[in-house]
Amino acid sequence: MTPIFELCERYVDQWSTLDPVAASSTGITGTLGTATDYSPEGIDARADLIRQTLAELDTRQAHTHADRRAAAHLRERLEAERAWYEAGEAHRWLSAPIGLLMHIRVSIELMPRETEQDWQRIRDRLAAVPTMLHGWRTSLTHGHAHGLTAAHRQALAVAEQADGYAHGTHQHLVDAHSGPLATELQRAADAAHTAYAEFAQFLRQDYAPHASTTDAVGEDRYRIASRLYLGSDIDPHEAYAWGWDELARIETELATEADRIHPGATIEQATEHLNRTAHVASEQAYHEWLRYWHDWALDTLDGTLVDIDPRLRALDVTLVTDPTAGSPYYTPPTEDFSRPGRTWWPIANRSRFTTWNELSTVFHEGVPGHHLQLGANRVHSHTLSRFSTITDVSGHAEGWALYAERLADELGWFTEPGTRLGMLTSSALRAARVVIDIGVHLDLTRPDGTRWTFDNAQEFLRDRGRLAPHQVQPEILRYFGWPGQAISYKLGERAWMNARARAETRPGFDLKDWHTTALSLGPLGLDTLATELDHIDTTSG
Repeated sequence: MTPIFELCERYVDQWSTLDPVAASSTGITGTLGTATDYSPEGIDARADLIRQTLAELDTRQAHTHADRRAAAHLRERLEAERAWYEAGEAHRWLSAPIGLLMHIRVSIELMPRETEQDWQRIRDRLAAVPTMLHGWRTSLTHGHAHGLTAAHRQALAVAEQADGYAHGTHQHLVDAHSGPLATELQRAADAAHTAYAEFAQFLRQDYAPHASTTDAVGEDRYRIASRLYLGSDIDPHEAYAWGWDELARIETELATEADRIHPGATIEQATEHLNRTAHVASEQAYHEWLRYWHDWALDTLDGTLVDIDPRLRALDVTLVTDPTAGSPYYTPPTEDFSRPGRTWWPIANRSRFTTWNELSTVFHEGVPGHHLQLGANRVHSHTLSRFSTITDVSGHAEGWALYAERLADELGWFTEPGTRLGMLTSSALRAARVVIDIGVHLDLTRPDGTRWTFDNAQEFLRDRGRLAPHQVQPEILRYFGWPGQAISYKLGERAWMNARARAETRPGFDLKDWHTTALSLGPLGLDTLATELDHIDTTSG
């Protein structure tokens, strides 16, 4: 192991010790601690580790190309995270529906349940929820005392989410275990549920009255956040203008596709027709539909434009009953593949599920999207640093997943009625995210001269982003509380498409080789990605 790779390995070990909740969700294997310390002291410890690792990285020399790439990725990620910590963001971290509260719950859901020792670890983490929430509460109070407060809207939304968790979010784990730990599991789950309720009360009564009434974070904080999610210092004003142009381009294509579905039909009329005719009528039928298309994509893609490692053939599909959950998401396999990759599908109290607009999301979350790309990080662990195998950059990952939807279109996969309209609708949503996210947080004007508000952002996402009604409110809430992440999809896709377009101009270009090599590079910030993809040899043979 080279000195650079050794430093990456040591950082992962030390980070896992300081943040076992994130480590277990990420797929770190081995014996992990029970709880993450979210108090100011825990925050300082993680920030100090970043600073110490960067200082040590300055003393180590890269001798190989793999070393250089590993060092560049470690530096880029840690510098972006250091800026986030130094801006005080960890002391005002409140976001819903995706945020720290959800991360705690998901870390418990992902824990193994095979042996009695596994159940002991679940019991211990459940029992630690009150301590973790108390530490988080202390940090939020510390942040408020130093002028670092989250938005009032996010405080109330996380309180509502915590109240939802308090009503038995972990009870199914207790019900699934009939062994000697049953009583202790019940006691730990009850304590966790009580802690969620108390945290919700703290947010409503103590924190929200003093929280910021402004949703926007401003340009300085936004640049820090967007760097964290993109691995690139963008010009947000250029990206805002590009987002409007991209949305207009997609809407033109949407109109053409609607006319194909029903000659003379508007996009709205075609959508209404598909909502009536392209759906399944039960949770079981929805799960079976999802399972079929996940398997179909795996079988169809393998050996054509990419070779899929046999260890990635295992892919779980899970329905999510949490009513506050918004969009589908993906969690990668563990380092040793003992836990497979998994796609998660919120059902939001529905009993009827449209399918025409979800097929592209199957390809986005599964194959050729996140499962193929993030799974490749595990597959290539013998050539990547350990830090590279367990991290990702949102612009890299989400950009690839959107590229995967376009690739599916190139391959002619959207043959079911309305599914290509669904793919274009999905693309319109991602373009709408760019203009909403940047427009809200930089307080930019819209083309009609008005400013962004929570209400008109919902209307815009519904009418121009064409999102399903049950998803609109949690999606907008997500953008308002998670600045910089929503733009990573479209701007990441732009980076991947531009890189491929440049590669196609080189003699002997082979798309399968390009995919294979690109996935073998591991996660990279968008600036580094462009450099690496411009210098790889993808000629066949």
